[in-house]
Amino acid sequence: MSLDSLETDSLHEHYSFEASKGQDPLRVDKFLMNFIENATRNKIQAAAKEGNIWVNQNPVKSNYKVKAGDKVQVMFEHPPYENLLVPEDIPLNIVYEDEVLLVVNKPAGIVVHPGHGNYSGTLVNALLYHFKDLPLNSDSRPGLVHRIDKDTSGLLVVAKTAEAMTHLSRQFFDKTSTREYIALAWGVFSEVSGTIEGHIGRSLKNRLQMDVFEDESFGKPAITHYKVLEDLRYVSLIQCQLETGRTHQIRAHLKHIGHPLFNDERYGGNKILKGTTFTKYKQFVDNCFKLLPRQALHAKTLGFEHPITKKVLTFNTDLPEDFTACLEKWRAYVGAIE
Repeated sequence: MSLDSLETDSLHEHYSFEASKGQDPLRVDKFLMNFIENATRNKIQAAAKEGNIWVNQNPVKSNYKVKAGDKVQVMFEHPPYENLLVPEDIPLNIVYEDEVLLVVNKPAGIVVHPGHGNYSGTLVNALLYHFKDLPLNSDSRPGLVHRIDKDTSGLLVVAKTAEAMTHLSRQFFDKTSTREYIALAWGVFSEVSGTIEGHIGRSLKNRLQMDVFEDESFGKPAITHYKVLEDLRYVSLIQCQLETGRTHQIRAHLKHIGHPLFNDERYGGNKILKGTTFTKYKQFVDNCFKLLPRQALHAKTLGFEHPITKKVLTFNTDLPEDFTACLEKWRAYVGAIE
């Protein structure tokens, strides 16, 4: 079967990547495991045996060594994509709705849209159940103007008409929307406020992570403004305002300056990065991890111009219970030792 025919075959899922110029030689199966979340090595090797992995348009075996500049493509069999977008009766926490848009408060643990390994139970599945004829964005995702990570909670705006999709998407592109997050990060910040800048792109070591690069050829410009709200000795409660909206922007930027998000497993925040060596302290932190079993990040504030009325709408939501419980525990611990 040719590559061109596979690209249009609805029974396959197509991934395409280009190895960055910093890529060291690496087996293609390991390379793809770093790129594709939830893909098993057996599944990748099976694709290679079926002739469904190409490098620079040529089929390769699983032991092929990927080099800088190689264009890698792979096909996995799956049900036709249109069958993946199944409406599901999943409750939505709607904080605002009118005839052209709605704002939802997404709980942690919910994936925004279907993708590899997450074909059901997503926000899109819920939207399709509750609303008909949602417009598609540039990635063919119904209603979605922007997204937040699975384990990040908070506000999202959803377009109900094509006109609203265009208007809202333009605001996010032009950086005229307002997005503020509340985060709990490891360590004490040397400045009470500041700006983190740096190009964000895929990590050269772990393709499921994003890294910050000075070289613009490795990523896209990203700007995060932060303000310390509360110093808790070992962790800090901060407000982050996004000027850009890159994948994992806050998570990557905070790690870059030495303050990973509390309990952010992917970026190293699920270890004790600040504090004492006492067993009692370690147990306390473990208990905090259990209270908040995800990265401590909440999309609290969302503002934008309404596509029809042109009025600026601003929405706020309270911190979810898991975040609040962890924060109160930190406050009590620090208060007891001061």
